[in-house]
Amino acid sequence: MNFNAIAEQAIAKQPLTREQGLSVLQAADADTMDVLAAAYRVRRHYRGNRVHVQLLSNVKSGLCGEDCHYCSQSRVSEAPIEKYALWQTEKAMGEAKRATAMDAKRYCMALSGGQPTDREIDRLADMIREIKSATPIEMCLSIGFLSLDQARKLKAAGLDRVNHNLNTSARHYEKICTTHTYADRVKNLMTAKEAGLGICSGGIIGQGEDDDDIFDMFDALRAIEPLSIPLNFLIPVKGTPFADIDTKLTPNRCLRALSLLRFMHPDVDLRVAGGREYNLRQLQPLSLYAANSIFVEGYLTTGGQETPAAIQMIKDLGFELELESAGEDSLGDAAE
Repeated sequence: MNFNAIAEQAIAKQPLTREQGLSVLQAADADTMDVLAAAYRVRRHYRGNRVHVQLLSNVKSGLCGEDCHYCSQSRVSEAPIEKYALWQTEKAMGEAKRATAMDAKRYCMALSGGQPTDREIDRLADMIREIKSATPIEMCLSIGFLSLDQARKLKAAGLDRVNHNLNTSARHYEKICTTHTYADRVKNLMTAKEAGLGICSGGIIGQGEDDDDIFDMFDALRAIEPLSIPLNFLIPVKGTPFADIDTKLTPNRCLRALSLLRFMHPDVDLRVAGGREYNLRQLQPLSLYAANSIFVEGYLTTGGQETPAAIQMIKDLGFELELESAGEDSLGDAAE
């Protein structure tokens, strides 16, 4: 397969065929650098040579009634995690200010649980208003299933984006969760979009899916039109139903998946998310030739790369740190 031809096709925003997508995922390890070089052409064309970092806070942990098999916070998990109710505003404010000080482009808050209560929405709205009045940072909220009124209330408070991942393909979804459906997730994203919120949506690979499932998930995201796509790589956490699953993830396979995502979504923010350090190991710097964003300092219940090390990695690669004040308008259709 001619990966440079795929890059040209992606730059022209022409959709890949399934055959092309599978050829990327199934390329030999010896060809991974050719795949990645082609993905970098697309990344550089649309996202320039910049990388931005984001800080994620788990502002409500555990206590969840959903049975998502990958999640250490779900009702079927026996993982020894800390469980707590929604943070007070002062604690979230401190983290938002820390994110601003470290030149993060966006501060992300995540809540466990399927359906937030109206009381939680009111508290979150107050929290968001206070943070936005005190800092210039953009805010994203990873939350459960919202009503339209709840989504509008968060938008009015100043929330910029909602994260809600598809997580896998429609065909594979019932194998990773049974308490809600893939269609429920799509509907929730449309509700957030109707409220005027930006959409952040991606998925997780390594959950027993096949290559067609990965292609289908990436392809389904085209209809959702997310502003950013986080790609997570499963960490089989002890105590979860997927503790002993064979993820079939290698550093090379992760790089090819990121490259395919860049080919299929040439101009979006592509984020290397949970499991970056665990699954990419010594090859994690190479992920930034396809992606243009990373989380720093950890994820929801797992640790991650510290900010100084992440920024040094970005600089060592010759990339430029994109500050929160740069704005989206400074990036589109960057000169190759």
